[in-house]
Amino acid sequence: MSNDYYKFIHFINRKTGIDLSLYKEAQMKRRLTSLYEKKGFTSFMEFFESLSKNEALLEEFLDRMTINVSEFYRNEKRWEVLQHKILPVLLKENKKLKVWSAACSTGEEPYSLAMVLSQLVRSSQVSILATDIDQNAIDKAKIGLYGERALAEIPPVVRREFFTDQGVFYKVSDEIKRLVDFRQQNLLNDLFDKQFDLIVCRNVMIYFTEEAKDKLYRKFSESLRHGGILFVGSTEHIFNPSKYELESVDTFFYRKLSSSS
Repeated sequence: MSNDYYKFIHFINRKTGIDLSLYKEAQMKRRLTSLYEKKGFTSFMEFFESLSKNEALLEEFLDRMTINVSEFYRNEKRWEVLQHKILPVLLKENKKLKVWSAACSTGEEPYSLAMVLSQLVRSSQVSILATDIDQNAIDKAKIGLYGERALAEIPPVVRREFFTDQGVFYKVSDEIKRLVDFRQQNLLNDLFDKQFDLIVCRNVMIYFTEEAKDKLYRKFSESLRHGGILFVGSTEHIFNPSKYELESVDTFFYRKLSSSS
């Protein structure tokens, strides 16, 4: 079984550029075994043979491989810290912030950022890059339709201002959608832009190996300007931030140290 799996991840890397060896093996193997068994396959290699010939199955595989669980204002108290403590300091330093939502899933996180920022500055001062490995997730994000559950933690005043009721769904306002630029990106392989004021990457690192996490924290640090902030998820404390030229400024918020620090 293991040898079968390792051959599978090697072939997938060659076909798609996605390195599954950087994801925690037990979790990924469980997820993919469940998928191929459901489709009637008996091994990883039999599954790969079919993936090579069936574009729709490959799309489904890529969608299953990525983890698209998200909601607006996830862990609401952290968003309050972002709005009232972190962003005012950043806005004193730059009137227009360079912001990136990394592994943005179906758009709840970057749209939350856009809503928070639009309450602090004019929309002309807001521009957010949002990236994810899963093109299907990005396509859903661009549509901007969400069920009730995704909106559970949104403050009522924000919900009223930025959403319209569409029956069983809620639609993000065009004003907010215009502030976010969605692009496909592989965090582990692709180059990052530089000089971000704020990078948000939450509840993604838990799926990666320690080696992959280390690589990503280094890349994020290099992409922040001095004084810029990295905002991580509630299970993703960085236990030795100085290793990445970062310092903790609040729970789950880390500032890039200046060279003189």
